[in-house]
Amino acid sequence: ITSFAGRTKTRRTAPGSFRVGGFGGPEGLADYLAAKNIDALIDATHPFADRIKANAGLAAARTHTPLLHILRPAWQPVPGDDWREAADMEAAARMVPEDAGLVLLTVGRTELAPFAARPAIRFLARIIDPPEDRAALANMELLLDRGPFALEDERALFRERQIGCLVSKNSGGEAAAAKLTAARELGLPVIMVARPAPPPGAKVGSVAEALVWLREVRHGQG
Repeated sequence: ITSFAGRTKTRRTAPGSFRVGGFGGPEGLADYLAAKNIDALIDATHPFADRIKANAGLAAARTHTPLLHILRPAWQPVPGDDWREAADMEAAARMVPEDAGLVLLTVGRTELAPFAARPAIRFLARIIDPPEDRAALANMELLLDRGPFALEDERALFRERQIGCLVSKNSGGEAAAAKLTAARELGLPVIMVARPAPPPGAKVGSVAEALVWLREVRHGQG
């Protein structure tokens, strides 16, 4: 059973059955695990979905359900990068230079408010779905799009829109990594928002490793 948080209106398909929406906190998730006789729980949420990860840990402990977190490796700077690490979104917004020109925001539609508080700076916010309160984002142009993004497309975007700075979460993975290459090639500063602390418990970095773990769990359950 695949569960989608439902934070985006459009989502990718998954094999088997699926559900959309929250569970009502750790108690609701624990009730669901028990009702469905779930044998194992795999958390494959975004690296920044710390509340969901915490709820999964509490629910798994309550129901004695084996739990695994898939955490794709974080991006690391390479020679030529100009990264400035920010602890959170508020810090990232404060770090955007006044003279940056047009700033590309790739932080998600729920994280735009701190940047709206910098009215003197122009932002291009690339998001999947439009925000609920568009009026509060007067200094932002919206670009509705969804990855993966090809390097040539990112190069064209940066060049044609004359991007002067990039703000990104350190999401890791290949689907959104091309923007970092484009920024490096142009010598642009990248304000990189650091990940929350990883959750406790078993963790792997790929789906392939998760499948190995799942086979071991099922073998152990006999």
